[in-house]
Amino acid sequence: VLAGGSAVASAQPEAAAVQSATVNINTADADTLAEQLKGVGSARAREIVRYRETYGQFTSADELLEVKGIGRSTLDMNRQRIVLE
Repeated sequence: VLAGGSAVASAQPEAAAVQSATVNINTADADTLAEQLKGVGSARAREIVRYRETYGQFTSADELLEVKGIGRSTLDMNRQRIVLE
């Protein structure tokens, strides 16, 4: 019983940490983007980096919609995680 309770207790802070994690889409590398953004794998993460290298830094999270493979639902899923600095 104690082991089960402790497993649940330790899982909750971890889940909270993942939900509160943010990622700077102007500085993060492709691996970090793929790890931190829901629904973004390595191919999409590379597209984000490629877009940033071609057009410069993002000025708003909505600009991610211009990246191949990033749609409204992916953006909305990640809006709380995205920072621009």
